[in-house]
Parts: sequence; C-alpha cells; structure tokens
Amino acid sequence: MKLDEIEAFVAVVRSESLSQAAEALELTQPAVTRRIQNFEEALGVALLDRNTKPLRATPMGRTVYEQCRAIQREVDALRQLVNDGAPLAGVLRLGVAQTVADIAMLDALQALRAAHPELQARVSTGWGAPLLQKVEDGELDAAVVLLPANRALPETLAGEMLGTLKLAVVAQKGLLKRRAHTLAECQAYGWVLNPDGCGFRAGLQHALAAQGHSLRLNLETLGAELQLGLVADGVGLGLVPQPLVTASAHADRLDVVQIADFKPEIAVWIVRSRAIGRMESALAVLAQSIARRFKAARIAKAA
Repeated sequence: MKLDEIEAFVAVVRSESLSQAAEALELTQPAVTRRIQNFEEALGVALLDRNTKPLRATPMGRTVYEQCRAIQREVDALRQLVNDGAPLAGVLRLGVAQTVADIAMLDALQALRAAHPELQARVSTGWGAPLLQKVEDGELDAAVVLLPANRALPETLAGEMLGTLKLAVVAQKGLLKRRAHTLAECQAYGWVLNPDGCGFRAGLQHALAAQGHSLRLNLETLGAELQLGLVADGVGLGLVPQPLVTASAHADRLDVVQIADFKPEIAVWIVRSRAIGRMESALAVLAQSIARRFKAARIAKAA
C-alpha cells in the first residue's frame, strides 16, 4: 500500500463522493478509483459500500479510515520535523466562530502575518460543533470556538481556553423599565436570535426550559449587527456578546436589560489536532492576540 492510496481513501470517505475527492486531490475520477481499488486489494477487504448513495465506508472501512487519519497525522508531523529550520510557509486552515471573528480576528491575523509572513491563513466561519468535527477529521488545522467551560474535547484534539465572553440581553431603548427582569417577563417581547445551532440560543432555550417555558422566536438571522439593528427597531429582544453591543452603530438606540435569573457567559477556546507540528508556533501567535483582545474587552466593560 502507498501513501497516495491512503490519501485517496481518506478523501473519499470524508467527501462521500469520488468526484469531490478527485477534485480535492486534483486527480481524475478514474485515478482515484484505481487508488482505492489498489488499497482494498492490498488489505484484502472491501472498504467502501458501493451500493449506497452518497458513498459510505463499510464498518471495517470506518475502522481503517480512523487508522489512516492517524497515519496521516504522523506523516505530517514527520514532514514538519525535517523542516524545523525553515520559516513557516504553506496554508493554515483555521475555523472561527463568527462572534470571535467579529471581535478579535482582525488583530489576530495581523499579528500572524507579522510573525510568519510566508504563511497563508485560510479562514472559514461556522458553529462550534461542526468546526470541532472538521478539526478532528483533518479538514481544518485548528478552530477558535465558543464552548461551555466544562466541555470535554475528543482525545485526538488539544485545546486552550483563551478567555470568557459575557452575553448581554438587549432591547429597544425605553421598551423595558430600568430594573431587573426575569426570563418569564421577557417572554412577552419575543427574541431575535441566530439560527438553530448557535450556542447562545441553546443556552437561552435551556434556561427557559428549566423554568417550564418555550422559546418565543420572532425572527432568526445571522450577524450580530443585523440582529442589533432589528432589536433597535423593536422586533424583539436580542442576546449578543457585550463588546459587540458597545461597538454597535445602533448602541444609542439600545438598552442592556438586567436579567435576575439568567447570567449567560461562554468560554473562548482554540482547539487543534494533537499532531499539529510546526504550526503550533503560528497558533500560539493567534491565541495570544485573541486572549489580549478579549481581556481588553472585559476591562473596557468594567470601566
């Protein structure tokens, strides 16, 4: 068996498509098919169930896939080892939660370019759980995500908490009296929130469910600034990171609502594969910059 056969097999399982795997590997589809067939012949077992659509691995194929991912990580580490003296170059594939991108990524990417000018960062945004899965599957080198402080990471991943982020319940200016309110009292106004999958929304739903209430959703949309604009227009209440409220163009039309029975806070993590190799130094630059930015945001809030 050969490394290119392992690479082809991993690509097919990951994409569940021969054509997509061929595109990712910059090969023809027949070339990918031949590599998979050679790999199966070398192992003496069928690795793909060709009767399913999309294409999926057999039970043994899933086991082989996990071992192949481990082999790829070790090969990547070996390649990094022999290049220790050279400047970091190539592509760093980074996933970032949209909220983190809004608050801290501009400074972090500037710091990365200054420290490693020959390294190209390829950044994508998404929700926490899918980003973690992409790191575990090798589609991303690392991710900066928002997670509960007690969240356990898979054994194949390593992570570091960079800080915490306080969330603010916001309302149209003057809509609610300036006193502490309860979540039950907020139900009458409804909410403007991110789509399902957002950790902020999940935390609110959990808190409401614990009190016997269901979430009253007036409107769902992506983007904190758009949500704040809709809240300022009176569409409903919002749940947004405090630093984004302060920096918003709509800040003068918003009130931060004090909630007596809901104090939402979430942790910022940088998560990577345990076999990240020399990219560790690049991630350290990003981590330090992001941690500084969130610390500055907390100090500004306290002031």
